[in-house]
Amino acid sequence: MFRKLRPYQAAVDAAVAVLFALVALPYELNTGTMSSPIGGWSAVPVVFLLAGALGLRRFSPGLALAVAWVGAVVQMGLGRGPSFADIAIFAVLYATAAYGSRRVFWLGLSSVVLGAGTITAYLFRWAFLGTGSLSDIPTLIFVLLAALFALGLSWTAGALVRTALRARANRAAQSRAEEETAAEQERTRIARDMHDIVAHSLAVIIAQSDGARYAAASDPKAQSDALGTISSTARAALSDVRLLLTQMRHSQAEGPQPTLADLEQLYAQVRAAGTPLRVDVDPAPTAEVPASVQLAVYRILQEALTNAIRHGGDGGVDVALAWHPDRVDLSVRNDLVDVSAGEKRAPGHGLIGMRERAQLIGGRLDAAPAGSSFLVSGSLPIGAPAA
Repeated sequence: MFRKLRPYQAAVDAAVAVLFALVALPYELNTGTMSSPIGGWSAVPVVFLLAGALGLRRFSPGLALAVAWVGAVVQMGLGRGPSFADIAIFAVLYATAAYGSRRVFWLGLSSVVLGAGTITAYLFRWAFLGTGSLSDIPTLIFVLLAALFALGLSWTAGALVRTALRARANRAAQSRAEEETAAEQERTRIARDMHDIVAHSLAVIIAQSDGARYAAASDPKAQSDALGTISSTARAALSDVRLLLTQMRHSQAEGPQPTLADLEQLYAQVRAAGTPLRVDVDPAPTAEVPASVQLAVYRILQEALTNAIRHGGDGGVDVALAWHPDRVDLSVRNDLVDVSAGEKRAPGHGLIGMRERAQLIGGRLDAAPAGSSFLVSGSLPIGAPAA
């Protein structure tokens, strides 16, 4: 396995390997020989192999471990004892635990145990050949434990770093997931607002346009009033759409947030579209209503009235609001032109959006045909969301 390193990391590792070789080689040429036939020059291949393993430790921990083992075998084969160059082995074991794959991770741990046993066997090979005594056993055990501790400490440090790196990667992934979820929720909210604004405004404009076309010949004043309503509705919709687009470009920007005070303007637009509208508010709100509830009430009524204009009959629309201390009950009822068609029509995005708005603040909303009428009814909590 080869890891992708940044250019400066590769340069640093190469420089460390070269510097290590330049420092270790002069020292090894004069020390560390136990029974080598070529004397101090036996250090040259050992130093080069261990320096190479040191330079490869982050780029390929598995390859670095293999090169380190080759260097250790060559060192023992040439009759050299433990020396300064063996420091590279500790760095390689650290890298196998910190940066290696799962297989290299466990190979590093196995190398700790096998390496400690090999070091002990090599240093006390005369005892294993029968030339030692029982008094050497405590020393042998001490050397074995010391080797296990030294090699194991390097591997354990790498394992701790590996755990920290994985925890940081998990936190980063979780943060990205949360950001993506928040962005998706924001896009959904903006799409819902866009649908509410555009659908309602276009329904009013279409109704006024049809009325103006029929009234053009008989009532010029009605035509002028209809064109005025079309103009004001289109301007208001354009302003709201611009605010929404600004919000999409700049997440800190405030989008359009209608309140209960805007309901009268909404009612006026419906009446101007030629749809009879009767509104009953009993009881009226007596305390400050949370902004989230005001927005939900406005958007639900806006969508319900838009559907009434598009699909309702000539009987008009009845709106009822009841503001209780802990909730607000609302209903919108309109006649259906064709009950069977109304029953078969699949629910659109508007009905889904109304239910989502109610559910977001802990309320409920139902929308379905009721006899010869279509009824939208719901209850929204005021204060804490309902269970």
